[in-house]
Amino acid sequence: MSEYTKINLSEITDLAPQFGMEAMGEARFARQQMGAEKIGLTYYRMNGGNRVGFGHTHSEVEEAYVVLSGSGRFKVQDDILDVAPRDVVYVAPNAIREWEAGKEGMELLAFGGHAEGDAEMTQGWWTD
Repeated sequence: MSEYTKINLSEITDLAPQFGMEAMGEARFARQQMGAEKIGLTYYRMNGGNRVGFGHTHSEVEEAYVVLSGSGRFKVQDDILDVAPRDVVYVAPNAIREWEAGKEGMELLAFGGHAEGDAEMTQGWWTD
């Protein structure tokens, strides 16, 4: 195993189309291509006005989300937070979360620990 990996996010396969989410934007999961075992890193580009479509939780993994550009909202448990560039949203394990882009779209990085099979999805969780 190498001591380091350098990769450009645009080189990582966009998995949004595989899950029928291409209208949402992009979802590029970097962990495997980086060769990481214990951390996860995902790049999201959300098209304007789109929401992920499902909430999710982790039983062990905490995550942080960094807004790179654009704006939007996060829902964590019952709270809704407005976000803009350079905002960081930390989410503890077991807290359900989802995000949506404002009208101009939003780019963000999600990162945290990795535990295989740790995520649980809840379809249609954020309704308003």
